[in-house]
Parts: sequence; C-alpha cells; structure tokens
Amino acid sequence: MKEKMPYYPYSEYLKNKYGEKVYKLPVNLPVSCPNRKSGTGCTFCSPSGTGFEAMDCQTSVHEQLEKTKEHIERRYHAHKFIAYFQNYTNTYLAPDRFAVYMEEAAQVSDIVEIAVSTRPDCITFEYLEILKRISNRYGIAITIELGLQTSNCHTLMNIRRGHTLAEFIDAVLMIQPYGFDLCAHVILNLPGDDLTDAIETAKILSALRVQIVKAHSLYIAKNTQLCDDFENGTITLCSKEEYLKRLAAFLEHLNPVIAVERLFSRIPEKDAVFCNWGMSWWKLRDELLELMEEHGSYQGRRFHYLNGAALQSLDSQADN
Repeated sequence: MKEKMPYYPYSEYLKNKYGEKVYKLPVNLPVSCPNRKSGTGCTFCSPSGTGFEAMDCQTSVHEQLEKTKEHIERRYHAHKFIAYFQNYTNTYLAPDRFAVYMEEAAQVSDIVEIAVSTRPDCITFEYLEILKRISNRYGIAITIELGLQTSNCHTLMNIRRGHTLAEFIDAVLMIQPYGFDLCAHVILNLPGDDLTDAIETAKILSALRVQIVKAHSLYIAKNTQLCDDFENGTITLCSKEEYLKRLAAFLEHLNPVIAVERLFSRIPEKDAVFCNWGMSWWKLRDELLELMEEHGSYQGRRFHYLNGAALQSLDSQADN
C-alpha cells in the first residue's frame, strides 16, 4: 500500500478532481514581461525565462500541445492533460491575442484544463472574462498561477520583483469570484528572508484560501543579476538544512486543504550555477520526509491561527 505523504500532493488533488492521473503540457507563447520592458527584470530571471522544457514560442499552440501530448500518451498511457502556459507573463499581451491562444488550446482533444502563469500586476477583469467564456464554452477548468515568491516586501524590492504583497492580494480578490483554481509560486530561501518569512507566507496563502501552492528552492540561473551577486559574494544562501527546516515549518502552517505542487526547483544543470545544493530534488524530498517524520510534522499541524483564534481560549473557559 502506498505510504501517505505528510502533505497534500498536487497529483492527488488532480486525481480527486478528474478521477485519474493528469499531465501538464508546457506551452510557450511569444510574450515577455512588464518587468523586463521597464528594466532588467527580476534578479533571478534568466533571458530565456523558465520555459526550459517548452518548445519554441513560434510554434503554434496546437502543434506544441499535440506533439507533447503524443509523447506523454505513449510513455505514460495518459488520457487527460492540462495546457500549461508557463513561461514569462502570459497575460502581458493584447486581450484579443490572448483569447486566440487560449481558444486554440481549449480545442485540442483531451485538454481538461488551462493553466495560465502570470504576474499579480497583470490581472484585469478583461482577461478573467475571456477565460470564463472559454471555460463555459468548452467545459474545461481554469487555473491561474501567480508569482508571489515571498510575503516580505523588502525582499521583493531587493530582487526587483516590481510588485509587493498588495498587488498579489488584489489579484487574488479579483480572481476568486470566477471560481478558478489559484496557484501561488513561492521561493522560501531568497536572500534576506528567514524562517519567519516562510511561516508568514504560508499563513497569508492560507488566509487568502488559494487552492494550490508551488514552492521552489532558489536556483541561480546563468546570465542573471543574481548570478553576478552570487559569484561576487555579495549574497549568501541558506544551508540545505535551513531550507528543509523552513519548508517543514511552511507546510505545518499551511492549510491542509491546499495542494502542494512542488517543493524543490528543477532546472537543467547547464543553465544554472546553483540548484538544490548540488543534490537531486528527489533526494532532498526524502530528507524532508525523514525530517518531518522525526519531528511528527505534517501539513496543517500549526494551522490554528485563523477564524478568531484569540477567542478560542475564551470559548473553552466559558464551556467549563
């Protein structure tokens, strides 16, 4: 029998939602990012963004999905797929062009969901209405992925993120009435952050009632400002042990109904100067599981701070 994980895996969330295993198919659009247009972008972002596994952005959405789907079908005998618009900021283009790309994805057979990765400051009702219309027309689900990275506004400014926590909250409040799933991206070992930032980030995501979280260990891509800072010794990164401690604390404070899509970064070795302390992500995951078992740790263990938590002791006194 498969051992139960001490957190709620995204794979299990999808299986509960769709009745079987579902696979993401990365799609690369010819888009950029407002942070790049106005400056040099986030300090951690490489010139190629994060679409390491995606096809060329000049290839049509239909062709990208069909070719990747064929490979995944053959290898894993899969039947249901998510069209994942991953790289850069996928709502940073004209609404009519955005609508064409989304509709093209929705018409590919066996696509049950569209996932759109974007920035908190690039969400408007116009784009949400487009996604709602496509969802209703084709009967597919929508997930919007927002990059928060950290709740620490000072760190966000230091990494030149171009937004702070306020814009993230604003985007979440706009998205929620549409009933779309919301996935938050966070990095728990950014320079300047500590354990309390990891915990506060978990508490904010829980309070905002997001459905999915994708946690990344910080990788340092080549040809980035962060790479220069790392090689010049102007920043330091926390140890592997400290990251695992933060990750366990993050999970303990996270609402147990929030699905956890990722815990560690994945990037081709040729593209990075640092990633996962030179270890494979699955070995790090095993170390995390050992740490959590040793301390009796699990997702939601310390999830008792919402819904008037300070009054709970008063209620118990009244009962006595």
